Amino acid sequence: MPDAQPADEQRAVDLISRTDYGRVATSLHALPFLALTRHIVADGRVLLRMARNFGYHQACADSIVAYGTDNLSSARPGEDLWSAQIVGRCFTVEPTEAQLERFGLPPRLVDGEPYEPVYLGIEPQLRTVHAMDRGLERRFQHVL
Repeated sequence: MPDAQPADEQRAVDLISRTDYGRVATSLHALPFLALTRHIVADGRVLLRMARNFGYHQACADSIVAYGTDNLSSARPGEDLWSAQIVGRCFTVEPTEAQLERFGLPPRLVDGEPYEPVYLGIEPQLRTVHAMDRGLERRFQHVL
């Protein structure tokens, strides 16, 4: 795999900042695992808010994780489809008041139980972006 250029590396983080939710991938009991999370980008790091209820954060903290998001379901006609992913060390964080405000209000419930948030950070070490031009228009051409 060719080395990414600094602009390409920053592009992945910039694209992630355009969305509110993504998926963190780690291993749980030696098996691959994905969890939905809310995120923000702050100081070049991706900060995550997850439900403490399930304990998934324990599999992520102090591990190398992958985090990705995309615009596959939100792209407008004529807009390129893209996906962005980072890989890096994940750690527990205590967000600032300003960061908490950017996260917005957490859900009240998760699977019928009160939502208790936990916050993690990812320090990107590897970043990738993939794009398909005019992908959404092509998808609509085959609907009829």
